Amino acid sequence: EVVHGMIPILFSESATTFTSNGIGRLGEAIDCVCTEERNGGYELELKYPVTGKYFNEIKHSRIIVAKPAQSESNQAFRIYKISKPMIDGTITVNAHHISYQLSNIPVSPFGASSLEDALVKLKSNSMETNPFTLSTDKSSAVSFDVKVPTTCRSCLGGHEGSLLDVYGGEWHFNNYVCELLNARGNDNGVTIRYGK
Repeated sequence: EVVHGMIPILFSESATTFTSNGIGRLGEAIDCVCTEERNGGYELELKYPVTGKYFNEIKHSRIIVAKPAQSESNQAFRIYKISKPMIDGTITVNAHHISYQLSNIPVSPFGASSLEDALVKLKSNSMETNPFTLSTDKSSAVSFDVKVPTTCRSCLGGHEGSLLDVYGGEWHFNNYVCELLNARGNDNGVTIRYGK
């Protein structure tokens, strides 16, 4: 979704709070689009001119904070790819949502008796500092097992035996908060009918 009037903000790679102007506001950005697939990819793509004030500050692993949708709060995205300057004098910057950092946090094997227990043990069995809060609005007494060391993000979803596979639902990522919800969004009573 493109949120008009949104100015992305660039932060250092070590930033964990995003309430300031960081390194600077990328007001010269030509385009900034955030895309999120249901229980899938969550990315930002930014086009920025080589003549822009912060061109030399845009580097791998730095963080861009942007508003992905009108109904969402600002989200942090870590830069993983920067194109070479194009003929038109712009670069394209690609960044993953900060929740992708869970892919770098290994988890030791454990067993859990319920969804709530699984979320607690996922964090307590993380083999590195885990800054993420894991929560749910679901309740399930179905057991969950991690049989071999894996990554925290892998435990969330994307394969057989993951939390998403065992318990269902939809993940909502809000910076360092990961929520497994029964369903995202609201039922506003709107019906779409196909017509002429």
